[in-house]
Amino acid sequence: MGQKTAVFMTLGGQEAINKAYDQETRNTLGERLSFLEGIYDRDQLKTRRADLQKVVYIFSTWGMFPLKEDQIRDSFPKLKAVFYAAGSVQGFAKPYLACGVHVFSAFAANAVPVAEYVTAQILLAGKGFYLAQRLYRIKGYPQAREYMGKMPGNYGEKVGIIGAGTIGKLVISYLRNYKYRILVFDPFLPQEEADRLGVEKCDLNTIFEECLVISNHLANNEQTRGMMTYEQFSRMRPNAVFLNTGRGAQLVEDDLARALSEVPTRTAVLDVTFPEPVKPGHPFLTLENVFLTPHIAGSIGEEVARMGQYMAEEYEAFASGTPCRYEITEEMLKTMA
Repeated sequence: MGQKTAVFMTLGGQEAINKAYDQETRNTLGERLSFLEGIYDRDQLKTRRADLQKVVYIFSTWGMFPLKEDQIRDSFPKLKAVFYAAGSVQGFAKPYLACGVHVFSAFAANAVPVAEYVTAQILLAGKGFYLAQRLYRIKGYPQAREYMGKMPGNYGEKVGIIGAGTIGKLVISYLRNYKYRILVFDPFLPQEEADRLGVEKCDLNTIFEECLVISNHLANNEQTRGMMTYEQFSRMRPNAVFLNTGRGAQLVEDDLARALSEVPTRTAVLDVTFPEPVKPGHPFLTLENVFLTPHIAGSIGEEVARMGQYMAEEYEAFASGTPCRYEITEEMLKTMA
């Protein structure tokens, strides 16, 4: 039998494909599959319809454009699977699944740099890094040093993880190297799994009341939007740090800004906002206890190639009939980011 036909497809063009699937990964896939010229424009679905009838596998990344069920069936009648070298598939997956097409995501690969970033921020927060550098600049070395001498540090301190999905669990595993008490809010986390992870399940208010560092990893869906309000943020300890690498829509940002204004020794480290970027004039841009970064926690630079590698490995497993690790189901879409 000849090689099956595949195609790279994304609005990001060849540059996006080369970033997500590095040369080594493309060479490996090219040895096993016959690749058509990439699809980087929706109009190509019509102009290249005859060629696309042969496609069995689609490999994509950020910029995967959504199609309706009838478009999928018409353009890709032989399609068996989509391999997505990026994270969330919410924007395109459902119609493919409805057509009986398997969908795979490199969400676990993208979780690695996020978890690394969060772990680093938690360690810095526990040492009082964000508050210390502000006090040093504003009040001077002696007063900053005196105040920071009262910080509890990391040993035995409470860290709150909001959402124990792929990223949350990975952060928890990284934190095992340190003597933290980890509190988790996640209604979907079974008690036996919490016991295995070595964490304490609790409600959202307890997380904000008791933890020195609080990190959000909730899935982004209708149930979680606006979940964190002034009721939670006003409970933060005077030296607490709130980290958000999830989604900005999960919190009422004006409520967070209010709580930070009321107690300037609190801190927020925000890699995501809603909308993104922050609107001009928003308090986040002027509050000295807010640290904004432009959505950098996920895969950047050479880290992106990890996702293409994960998808190449998933293709190998799928094609050989061995168990796959990162297949997406309709049930998973209900709780995934």
